[in-house]
Amino acid sequence: MGQMRLVVVGAGGRMGRALTRAVVETPGADVVAGIEREGSELLGKDVGELAATGTLGIPVTDDPLSAFAKADGVLDFTAPAASLWYAELAAQARIVHVIGTTGWAEGEDEPLKAAARHARIVKSGNMSLGVNLLASLVRRAAAALDTDFDIEVLEMHHKHKVDAPSGTALLLGEAAAEGRGLDLGAHSVRTRDGIMEPRRTGDIGFATLRGGSVIGEHSVIFAGEGERIELTHRAGDRQLFARGAVKAALWGFDQKPGFYSMADVLGLND
Repeated sequence: MGQMRLVVVGAGGRMGRALTRAVVETPGADVVAGIEREGSELLGKDVGELAATGTLGIPVTDDPLSAFAKADGVLDFTAPAASLWYAELAAQARIVHVIGTTGWAEGEDEPLKAAARHARIVKSGNMSLGVNLLASLVRRAAAALDTDFDIEVLEMHHKHKVDAPSGTALLLGEAAAEGRGLDLGAHSVRTRDGIMEPRRTGDIGFATLRGGSVIGEHSVIFAGEGERIELTHRAGDRQLFARGAVKAALWGFDQKPGFYSMADVLGLND
């Protein structure tokens, strides 16, 4: 394979700029377009200058259809509604679509499976190697420990993050539920306030913290009688998610159309 031609959607956002930097720094990958919404003040700006990588000679555009037609893949950390639209375009172009978008409502991402009949979709609530390894460890720990160990997921992010729990927290909660053979939707506790019933056996609790500039911290706590096990990941650099997304795109280039996760990319499903 030669250079993989990649489109960055949401190119002017924090993650979009990080994605552009990651592509520029990765051998075997090139940025061929940057997309922003219609009417954005960033239209016409150079993608490389926005990402502080130097001029690339690629102006930001609001025409994803033309961009996808000349690309091998798209990197997408936008919003659910936008990602669904981009998935349709990626399916038409039969390219790789890497989705790091979070904040999905239950069932909202179902149309992605139809798009995956033609596109190679890699979707994950977190693109980092460490977090996906953590999810694998959580799944095994949940399976190994009986229900005398209660499971709680704690996450903290910067004050600007709008979705809660985070996509990563849900990824880890799902891993715990899979380890226990449970339906997360039926055993998920998202809020606790006031006088409550005692904790139900088998519930998986979520606690959300927001403040400052925290990029992402996640812990899964297994609390038993007289002992506690904590598995934790702390992100200190947003670039680690961007590098993971580019890795996923390069991996997806040689795959058949389908719906994949970072666990597939990293070989953690074996």
